[in-house]
Amino acid sequence: MTKERFYKTLDENEEEYYRNHPDEIDEYLIIAFEEYAKDGCTAALLAQLHMIAGVKGVTALSQETGMTRNGIQKALSENGNPKFESINAIINAMGYRLAPQRLDVHAK
Repeated sequence: MTKERFYKTLDENEEEYYRNHPDEIDEYLIIAFEEYAKDGCTAALLAQLHMIAGVKGVTALSQETGMTRNGIQKALSENGNPKFESINAIINAMGYRLAPQRLDVHAK
């Protein structure tokens, strides 16, 4: 009789990595937002924020934001269309803030 094997998904591996290396989350988020600024791929940014929300704990974020766990997961899903206020609240609960950064309009 063959024993059934369970394999972790890439997301599960990534989440575990950042749980074990929380000091690297800052750089991860900086890169995520830089990539979003370049390509405008909302689905990718939301997926990255969803993974970090898992690391930080969706229940804890839910309590801090006043949003439901389901609401956070839906907002950060690849097909999510969250309000700006929701993203701001989630980012703040993660311990970050959204802040403008001047662009060099002449750089290409």
